[in-house]
Amino acid sequence: MKLQVRSTDPLKQKTPCLVLAVRQGSLTSDPLKSLDRQLGGRLARSRRDGEFDGTAGQTLLLHCGDEIAPDRVLLVGLGKPGPTDTETARRAAGRAIRLLREKKLDRLAVHLPSFDPVRNRQEIWQAVIEGLLLGAYSFDRYIGEKKERPRPMREALLLAGSRRHVTPLGELAARAAAVCAGVRLARDLVNLPGNAKAPEELARQAEQLAEEEAIECTIFDRCRLEKEGFGALLGVAQGSSREPRLITLEYRGADSGQKPIALVGKGVVFDAGGISLKPAEKMDEMKMDMAGAAAVLGTLRAAARLRLPINLVGIVPAVENLPSGTAYRPGDILTSLSGKTIEVLNTDAEGRLILADALTWAGRFEPEAIIDLATLTGACIIALGHHASAVLGNNQGLVRQLLAAGERSGERLWQLPLWDDYGQQLKSKVADLKNIGGRAAGTITAAAFLKAFVGKNRWAHIDIAGTAWKDQEEDYRSFGGSGVGVRLLIDFLSRR
Repeated sequence: MKLQVRSTDPLKQKTPCLVLAVRQGSLTSDPLKSLDRQLGGRLARSRRDGEFDGTAGQTLLLHCGDEIAPDRVLLVGLGKPGPTDTETARRAAGRAIRLLREKKLDRLAVHLPSFDPVRNRQEIWQAVIEGLLLGAYSFDRYIGEKKERPRPMREALLLAGSRRHVTPLGELAARAAAVCAGVRLARDLVNLPGNAKAPEELARQAEQLAEEEAIECTIFDRCRLEKEGFGALLGVAQGSSREPRLITLEYRGADSGQKPIALVGKGVVFDAGGISLKPAEKMDEMKMDMAGAAAVLGTLRAAARLRLPINLVGIVPAVENLPSGTAYRPGDILTSLSGKTIEVLNTDAEGRLILADALTWAGRFEPEAIIDLATLTGACIIALGHHASAVLGNNQGLVRQLLAAGERSGERLWQLPLWDDYGQQLKSKVADLKNIGGRAAGTITAAAFLKAFVGKNRWAHIDIAGTAWKDQEEDYRSFGGSGVGVRLLIDFLSRR
């Protein structure tokens, strides 16, 4: 979608649809007062009739005829009076663009000051632009020509309050476009069906990303993984005929003396559970078990386009977890890259095994910090539902920074404890540790397992099991892969 910036009276701008944000009970403020007068009191009638009063989630589409320049005006509610928060603005913008796409419109104008009329805060404007770009997303590459596809939104005209706001608004639009390019990549990768994204294909996508964004990319195949000693990763990969890969991406935006931040993403391209087979219900959604990997790749794309002045290492262990005659078994003992041995009690707890080797590998880059993202545990969904991701770590300062980034980006995190006591549940009688700690505190014991492989590095783990996938579209959040993690990490990295 093309973004353009202009400063003009919104009611004099020719457009198929003008979008105005409305606070609850504020239909008499400008430009709404002028709009109501020119439309013969239609806004006042809609309020009296209980049709629209600015409540959050409400929309009202008005056809204007020849009264004013816009063909239509779409009012979107922001809720009760007070300062606008970024997530409210983002959701309202996404809701607007989805409604207009349903109406088969492909162009619109958005009056940015209406979303935050008092302060004109740039973070609100960027949130609105993100809502527009992400709300316009759809994954339709497998829909045939005969079936009607959603009409793509071609252009959004961003209307500033004054000429002095045009330049900063243009800069915000460029920044939002870079961030959303990363989110769209993550969504696309998650939405690809399992048969289209073998580990080798995920590696090819990473190589293409590296070429486009001037990032260094290194791929380890099975032979190299065996040579280096990635025993936990290779154990998980045994059951599939599709060969594993380890992807390492290096973005250098700062001088070589600055330590990198390592981002590690779980890359199970399809997870049937191995010998510990998953139930058939919703197993089709297990194509999303590489959402952590997708978030890492999307973040690298956005960071490169934003030219962030930092160094990053992105690491993706890519495997497929299937049952077969060659699959690893409950009771097997694997030797990880770190040298620690792992007793496998459940082959469906495979994500932590490949992450164990990936975290050990990340430590060899001597990073400033390590952050991993993974659709790791169903227990996280039980604990937090689909509204927040869990965060745990060994450094409270790092965790606090991620929590704050989650609030600002709308990708909320909730911290769970990681006391040493939980590690007791992972003690094995035949190996250094076992890969599950029982039903109790499943998300925490999974993190405790990972903690054993980060050494002395500052580290945080983000469990996105409940937030990586949407069963239905909602405002700027599309059906399928959510692209969660990209905006969170970019917000965090931008403030380093």
